Amino acid sequence: MKNSEIKALTVEELTEKIGTETEAYNKLKFAQAISPIENPMKIRESRRFIARLKTELKAKQLAN
Repeated sequence: MKNSEIKALTVEELTEKIGTETEAYNKLKFAQAISPIENPMKIRESRRFIARLKTELKAKQLAN
């Protein structure tokens, strides 16, 4: 998801997306702990995507 697509989301959509992505991130970490996953870079990408979502959410909350 591009930054322009993230900026187009509403506050409710952002919070929902953060919840689903955090859940997916935790599943990735758990899978990595049990046995190495095929592409461990997915963990970093997921963590950074969550950070981008949280940054945009905070910016929208401060704007209102």
